[in-house]
Amino acid sequence: MYTIQHLLKVIKALILLPLVFLLGCAGSGGSEGPVPPESHGQSPAPHHAAGKFRNPYLPATGRWGDFWRWRLGLGPQENTALPRESLPPYQPKILSPDLNCLNHADPQTIQVTWLGHATFLIQVAGLNILTDPMFSDRASPVKFAGPKRLVPPPLRPEELPPIDAVVISHNHYDHLDKDSVTRLGPAASFFVPLGLADWFRQAGLPRVQELDWWQSATFGPIRVHCVPAQHFSIRTPFDANKTLWAGWVVETPAGKIFFAGDTGYSKDFREIGRRLGPMRLALIPIGGYMPRWFMKPMHLDPPAAIQVHRDVGAQQSIGMHWGTFKLTEEPLAEPPLYLRQVLAEQQIPQEQFLVMGFGETRVFSAAPERVAVLPSNQGVGGP
Repeated sequence: MYTIQHLLKVIKALILLPLVFLLGCAGSGGSEGPVPPESHGQSPAPHHAAGKFRNPYLPATGRWGDFWRWRLGLGPQENTALPRESLPPYQPKILSPDLNCLNHADPQTIQVTWLGHATFLIQVAGLNILTDPMFSDRASPVKFAGPKRLVPPPLRPEELPPIDAVVISHNHYDHLDKDSVTRLGPAASFFVPLGLADWFRQAGLPRVQELDWWQSATFGPIRVHCVPAQHFSIRTPFDANKTLWAGWVVETPAGKIFFAGDTGYSKDFREIGRRLGPMRLALIPIGGYMPRWFMKPMHLDPPAAIQVHRDVGAQQSIGMHWGTFKLTEEPLAEPPLYLRQVLAEQQIPQEQFLVMGFGETRVFSAAPERVAVLPSNQGVGGP
């Protein structure tokens, strides 16, 4: 028998249905469509599927039934990874970036500033590189609804040093935000997965190059490699999985940087490590993982993130995709504390897998033993 609480969940879900189709940020879909037959004597790539893309290690079926079980509270009940009573109130560590440091980065090092969610400013070899720029108040196609930003961006796009290159992981609204990318201006060069180049050109951003998994491109002193991820794409009710999703390896004179994008765990990471590792630095999601029965194929939790850290041969990693938007059910304060616990259980030094504050800048030398934390103008709170 349905309770009043269940009825309210049904009403809320129906109200949010249009946004559910548009947001695509909660891991609602698997892959669809059969793999096409061989053509021209060659087998197609396993992630290509009849005008769409698919995950090679997942069943080629949708998961809308599971999605509604989750949204209506009808799925298995899960406890949080850490006892709720042990978790402190969420008080994000917010720093004001030192603009002088950002405008005078040492080209011989890798300087990284976390701007929230999956957005990093990476400064290396004289270049300023952004990952998945997201500066808007909502991860949504509309400004009046959708997941609201909980922590303001440490910098506005106009305050950043001139951006040379941007890597985009996929088209979900919390990773590809039109207002954010257009505010960077037409001079930035964008590297995107297959199927997204036209979107950028229509947005007035002509410097765009789309790549398939295992393709690469040279940009000045760096080389950018498009690598597999296990996720999906959707931006409207009519374009599910019509554009590719990906991670990126940025090969620089100071070392290789792996940006995992948004992903669940698969054996792809071992192959990334085999082909392109080891990594000087890896940027890996640690949030967006509950309920695990539903989110596991599409989102890493801290134990899986640590396995990715191992698979790609990262000397050091930084956790991302947590604490900026409330997208899933784990407590906001849990991911970094859960990560810390699993690192201790696996006897991995905490400095090998870092959690940064919003707006924090760290400098990584080409040698793994030196990591510097740059000063900031002010700090508030902490996880």
